[in-house]
Amino acid sequence: MTPGQAEEILETSLPRADSTINLPYGFWNETFGLAAGYVYAVNGSPQPQAGMVASVMVGSEGSAMGFLMGQNIRPVRSLERLFVDPILSIGYFDNADVFIDGNPDFPDERAGSNDSDPDNFITGRGRDTFARARFKYLLPIGTGRERILPEFQFDKGILADGANGGDALNPWRNGLTYVELMPFFRSQNVENELVDIDQATNGVELGLFYDNRDIGSNPSRGESVRLRVARDWGQFDSSGSWTSLGAEADHYVSLGATEGWRQRVLALNAWTSYSPTWRVRPDGMVDNRPPAFSGATLGGLWRMRAFPAQRFNDKAGIYYSAELRLIPEWNPMVHFPALQERVGIQWFQVVPFVEVGRVAPSWNVEELHSKMKWNAGCGVRAWARGLVARVDVAYSDEGFGVQMMVGQPFQF
Repeated sequence: MTPGQAEEILETSLPRADSTINLPYGFWNETFGLAAGYVYAVNGSPQPQAGMVASVMVGSEGSAMGFLMGQNIRPVRSLERLFVDPILSIGYFDNADVFIDGNPDFPDERAGSNDSDPDNFITGRGRDTFARARFKYLLPIGTGRERILPEFQFDKGILADGANGGDALNPWRNGLTYVELMPFFRSQNVENELVDIDQATNGVELGLFYDNRDIGSNPSRGESVRLRVARDWGQFDSSGSWTSLGAEADHYVSLGATEGWRQRVLALNAWTSYSPTWRVRPDGMVDNRPPAFSGATLGGLWRMRAFPAQRFNDKAGIYYSAELRLIPEWNPMVHFPALQERVGIQWFQVVPFVEVGRVAPSWNVEELHSKMKWNAGCGVRAWARGLVARVDVAYSDEGFGVQMMVGQPFQF
């Protein structure tokens, strides 16, 4: 291979003028119904190593939402090892199901528990506002000792050179290790003719993240581990004070290329969460618990994708997932040059997956691994100018779920 041929095959991770996505889209789910949206995403803005995604959407069920996410932004130029990943989401929902107590048909059952009835929720209109800013400081150990910014090179969207990790599990020699500090805020309201319930939380999460994956956006080998502790002190408009502990680990095994497939990867994930402050009163009410959308919660975009958001929530939770991520050689976008010029999709990924998990009133190994919930499904994902977009469809004994989001589901 000549140097000129190599330059044609390999593309660097640095942004170019065509690193922008700017187009409308459509989708359907239970909350929005038939919906239309618009997305603007850019790689290399507001700084060369950073990226941003903004989207708005409205649905036939009367719901609307705006979403803004940034990644790898340097808040202080002189601190080259400090980055921040901000997220802001503001939504209004006209006909949403929220798995919190208050349904008069279930007076003696706590909504969201592992054995709770799937109809034990509140349906109403309301709002949901969420914001967080994850500050990440890269420690000078492992790969991070000499490399602060990535040096990725790609072959049609697949990493060809410049891996950040993937070798032996040793943070002193391989991979990137971050100390993380994440202020967060979320406020959710739901009301109907019978109830008007507010849940609000604000606090700080402290974490340690070891990333020994070859590339975080679409890993083919390696692993990562995150340990975290989150605290809400009950100040300002918080619904109450609480503490939550959590851990997540994922592992990737490259199965290599084969006829018809450019890449085959087995992706494994394990996650757990526990709230030591959770206290049940004699009347059955719970004090010092994370809101249903925080802490040990399963269902929605990231874990147990066949179930609605926060379908299961309790003092403790555990979760396991396995995905087979397959990138075919065929890219149908070559037949749509006008659209491809706007989105720049370099590969599609077909992803069958299975998930199991449960929540429980205590962190007990035997209890957490009994009567576990399950679902299985398949996703279609696409690499569009440095951004992974995904649609996952999953089935459980409670029905089907459709989840749409940016980014792979592990270690969000």
